[in-house]
Amino acid sequence: MNVIDATAALLAANGEDFMMENRTFAEIAIGDSASLTRQATRRDIDLLAIVSGDVNPIHMDPEFARNSPFHKAVAHGLYGSALISGLIGARLPGPGAICIGQDIRYLRPVGVGDSLTVIVTVRAKDEARHELVMDCLGENQNGETVLTGTAYVRAPTEKLRVRRPEMPNVQVSDHERFHALIARAEGQPPLPIAVAHPCDAASIAAAAEGDRAGLIAPILVGPQAKILAACAAAGVDCAAFRLVDAPHSAAAAARAVELVRQGEAQALMKGSLPNDELAQAVLDKERGLRLGRRLSHVYLIDAPGYPRPLLLTDAALNIAPDLEAKRDIIQNAVDLARLLGVETPRVAILSAVEAVNLNLPSTLDAAALCKMADRGQITGALIDGPLAFDHAVSPVAARQMEVSSKVAGQADILVVPDLEAGDMLMKQLTFLAGADAAGVVVGARAPIILTSRYDSLRTRLASFAVAGLIARTAQRPLAE
Repeated sequence: MNVIDATAALLAANGEDFMMENRTFAEIAIGDSASLTRQATRRDIDLLAIVSGDVNPIHMDPEFARNSPFHKAVAHGLYGSALISGLIGARLPGPGAICIGQDIRYLRPVGVGDSLTVIVTVRAKDEARHELVMDCLGENQNGETVLTGTAYVRAPTEKLRVRRPEMPNVQVSDHERFHALIARAEGQPPLPIAVAHPCDAASIAAAAEGDRAGLIAPILVGPQAKILAACAAAGVDCAAFRLVDAPHSAAAAARAVELVRQGEAQALMKGSLPNDELAQAVLDKERGLRLGRRLSHVYLIDAPGYPRPLLLTDAALNIAPDLEAKRDIIQNAVDLARLLGVETPRVAILSAVEAVNLNLPSTLDAAALCKMADRGQITGALIDGPLAFDHAVSPVAARQMEVSSKVAGQADILVVPDLEAGDMLMKQLTFLAGADAAGVVVGARAPIILTSRYDSLRTRLASFAVAGLIARTAQRPLAE
């Protein structure tokens, strides 16, 4: 089946013709009508906000809307007008018609999840101008009148039968999953978090943002003079924070880890110090935070167009993990996914192909890891690999290649072969695909946040939220 045939079949399944045929002015009689029913979605409201610039919180902010007389986010008045225009342009009169005016009165709100049926009926015809006057009516799923009014239309005089244009592929996301994660943490007491060597404006700003949101209570650990200078550069009043003096970055890392071990902090956050200095303090055999399992980093990816949360590991900590390390990396991610509410995570072990290839070590590791899962060495998940990225996340790609798997096309966790592959994949998703990527290091006595100056406020708050969830779930949540 080619693309045209497939599109026609899809339209037919939805009750729409692949071809569009208009009705000319001469063919239209007074009393003729057409109708269209559509359910309002969050995506519809977002698209209208982008087009109109109307970001009234009654439309955009569910919490604000809940406290309004409407009790839920409602669509712009433009929503009903847009459906009327679509009905006129596609059905009556159809292709070639021009809507030259609307006089619409909105009587009731239309909220997310409501169904709106719009009906246009020809009331009058202007023979000289080939114009129609059309009554407009909109009703919700309860039969209540939502809108009434009039549309003025210049009807086509030539018969047209044209191919229905393909709808543009528009992806809109307000990152609801991250907002929900942040909201889940907002009702909890702020998480005490030791920030190691926050001696630049970016580190201070990140800590201050978490404090303002009520998600964390930062403890700033490092050279006091440098921390005060960084606060001044960031425009942050340090008086609200506890400062713990340490002479240099290595000492700051050690002291921050000590605060976690002593229970004064429940999480650790990287400031402006090298990763290896923080890692040295965390991995110290006597005074560090290691337990029995390999530490690993997990990104929580909120990607527009992907229907579920996506975890990516390890793209920040383990450079070239061996088989044993990959086992721990997978188990860490599985435990975190289950903590986030995914009961049986689907884990895709990524490579370039689906078949085991002796020349591709990642395929050999994937096969071995699947067998380890079969033997109970990795628990709590469905695991498959090797899988190429497209076959891991796209049901269409998996079907086309006849990949038979309970994971293919619907992965919850992506396991990359090494840090290079993971870093490139994560940055492609964020810089080219509009994804957000919050991250946390797991497998230690406490969660560890590695900051990036490129993180958005939403991403940083989501990282704080997931760290709080880990820390509060149990004293040792991920590496029992």
